[in-house]
Amino acid sequence: MFGHSQNLFPNFRLFGAFLCLFAACLPSACSQESSVADRAPRPIIISQNAININKASAEELESLPNIGAKTALEIVRHREKFGKFRRSEHLMLINRISDTRFRKIRQMIKTE
Repeated sequence: MFGHSQNLFPNFRLFGAFLCLFAACLPSACSQESSVADRAPRPIIISQNAININKASAEELESLPNIGAKTALEIVRHREKFGKFRRSEHLMLINRISDTRFRKIRQMIKTE
């Protein structure tokens, strides 16, 4: 069991050298303020001409990028069946609206 310990030391030295090299390539961890600020969610700026998804007609909803006639109609039907959207993110409850599609229009829509 201990007879193999002599062979492990070169591996530990190599690992230590690799670890030092890796740590030298990392950005400085001293600036914790910037790393915390980078992780904070950025506020979404809503356009002045944002469409209210709770009041818009199907034709108005079609003016949004990547929202066609069928999707606009589904939004109106969902609103009529379940009531107003409380948050714009709830638009993703519509089958045709994925996270990617929502991200493309989230600055152009509002609920109030």
